[in-house]
Amino acid sequence: MALFGLARSRVPAASRCLTRGVHDYVRGVADHIPYKVHLKSPKVVGVVTSRGNREYMEDATSVCALEIDAGELERSLPLSAADWAPENAGDHELARQVEYFGIFDGHGGKAVSGFLQANLARIIETVKPEDIQPTIESTVEIGGYFKRWRGGALKRWTDWSHDKAEIGKDNLTVDERLTLAFLKAVLLDPKQRQEATPTETTLTPGGPGGQDDGRQGEPPHWVAERVWLTVAHTGDTRVLLCNSVNGEVTALTDRHHAESRTEAARLRRLGTADGAGMITDSFGESRWMGAVENTRGFGDFEWKPMGVTAEPEITHKLIEGRDNAYLVLVTDGLTNMLSDQEIVDLARQASDPTRAAKNIVHFGEDLGAQDNCTCIVVPLAGWGHVGGEDTTEPRREYRRRQARMYNGRMQRQ
Repeated sequence: MALFGLARSRVPAASRCLTRGVHDYVRGVADHIPYKVHLKSPKVVGVVTSRGNREYMEDATSVCALEIDAGELERSLPLSAADWAPENAGDHELARQVEYFGIFDGHGGKAVSGFLQANLARIIETVKPEDIQPTIESTVEIGGYFKRWRGGALKRWTDWSHDKAEIGKDNLTVDERLTLAFLKAVLLDPKQRQEATPTETTLTPGGPGGQDDGRQGEPPHWVAERVWLTVAHTGDTRVLLCNSVNGEVTALTDRHHAESRTEAARLRRLGTADGAGMITDSFGESRWMGAVENTRGFGDFEWKPMGVTAEPEITHKLIEGRDNAYLVLVTDGLTNMLSDQEIVDLARQASDPTRAAKNIVHFGEDLGAQDNCTCIVVPLAGWGHVGGEDTTEPRREYRRRQARMYNGRMQRQ
């Protein structure tokens, strides 16, 4: 999922975030003149989806701008970004802007991914400290794995002895806000029998150390030379960052499968022996308790007592200078077929982010994608200046030819 994000291109109306501070544009000031940039512009953010060979589309996306208290944003910044100040944004309202990008991979239906598409941004924006205790209590009532759970990233709120009146005097951090919103969304959604694995990425445009003249405001994300990126992730969707100097990819998420090192360590809380919960079927695919591939995600409510959680894995990255060209968010319909490097290489020559997203999705279709394919491309300051060689091009073209030959044989049969 993406929180401090940018814009959206050609996303269905149902995915538009238009409640309270959540809106489909970002505002700024240039030469003392205020302006708006609409996030649905294909030149600002690229969003492309395809059903692949599936009968239904279960993926969903959300691209919009949120309003988060500027003081909370400032307190949540790492020490390396401590020189950011809300006044650099031009005014208090501009300092509250956070760009949000969400990509949701539905499994077994679109009920949960559709709920997250329509509601998660609003929940993130509106959660408050008073929501923590009832959310933790309701989560503990799930039992099993959560019977001894004490709040995770929200633990500091449960260790205090002050009463409810005092809780509101403190403020959430961004990590706490995201964790609380994910857990609250699980409890609010009545359709949690299905599954969805979201990844949200947020960008603070301008980032720390913006322009010296506060009246000018911070620059937007696609030209800002310092951007604070936050990724809140569950499941197997991917967030990839392309380096503009050499074109190499950096993966900002890991797959939340039970055999992964971090998830295996977390699931030991159930008291099972190593690997006891993993069952491999006749096709060689591993499932937690023989049923669940992703051990973090929304939905699959009946498996929550067995350790399937919606707690996000949260990472931060301070992007400085023009050393990064773009950010790519993709669902597993693409990552199951393409390497991370192939994905970012497909976008390197694109004229705009929408064309970049199309290049990635269309290549997946050329290979005969069996799953839904969804891609979001967010341009950064190094857009259009990707160096190094496109090292995966020969392999991609070979794979494309092989796929065409195979499809031709299948049609003749």
